[in-house]
Amino acid sequence: MRHVFIINPRAGKRDQTARIYAMADRLRARRGLDCVCMLTERPGGAEDMARRLVETGEALRFYACGGDGTISEVANGIAGFANAAMTCVPTGTGNDFLKNFGADAGKFADAENLWDGEVFPLDLIDCNGRCCLTIACSGLDARVAADVHTYSGFPLLNGRRSYLTAAAVNVLFKGISQHWRVTLDGETLEDDFALVSVCNGRYYGGGSMPVPEARMDDGVLHTVLVKKVGRLTFARLFGPYSTGEYRSLPQELIQVSTAREIRIHSDGGTIVTCLDGEIFRSQEVRLRLSDKRLNFFGPRGCDPNATARPMPETCQL
Repeated sequence: MRHVFIINPRAGKRDQTARIYAMADRLRARRGLDCVCMLTERPGGAEDMARRLVETGEALRFYACGGDGTISEVANGIAGFANAAMTCVPTGTGNDFLKNFGADAGKFADAENLWDGEVFPLDLIDCNGRCCLTIACSGLDARVAADVHTYSGFPLLNGRRSYLTAAAVNVLFKGISQHWRVTLDGETLEDDFALVSVCNGRYYGGGSMPVPEARMDDGVLHTVLVKKVGRLTFARLFGPYSTGEYRSLPQELIQVSTAREIRIHSDGGTIVTCLDGEIFRSQEVRLRLSDKRLNFFGPRGCDPNATARPMPETCQL
């Protein structure tokens, strides 16, 4: 079996390429592993590297060394291939994906904790043919995510602060809602929506957790629909929404569904969608559950649902 470290040298605040190379060298020397390091040079490069390797049929373990975007690219490259599994070594700024693992998240920083971990399957969200591990959001949250990097370079605006700044700018100056038709397993709702977030995992946007009971391997997607609200109402609801208290919010404004297939259609304006940090624009978004599509491994005993809260009695529309 070959262990492949795919490194994004641009992730995070400093280049950690040398540290990852040294990590791979230690595994090679101490464990006798066949290790190789590869550098990404462009957006989409990690996906292309992973896909070319996995298509050979060789048994492979991939280490996505970067942030959430690098993890997403490697996942898209190997999803559905039985001969490959992946993990991640975080070198990004937000690393929302690893928050799902709770106290074990810090162990991912050293491949010594990863190389012999048990492989387990994760569900994915299929969104217009792209794979998403955690949350696929459309609308205001996606527009905010698209703007985060504009502010992250400013002093004191790293991480969560840059997300909150982008949210404030969008709410105050760019408007909140758009008119969409949203179809959930055949049931169509037409209204003005602020956002539609489809959740397989629990964290995005620097730590926001809209559906705390979402689990990454249970064959269930949770879709949050937030209808048109005024600026003051949005400011009041944003905190409870971000901390997973949606059940305490007015049901006429926010609803949660467990549909397996979701369609968002706009007759006019463009829908901005964010998949694990990847932004795309379209007039129609089709999402569906992709059961047990990705082989993943991590520290021994780790749980991708470590921070999940108990499931409520019902969250169907």
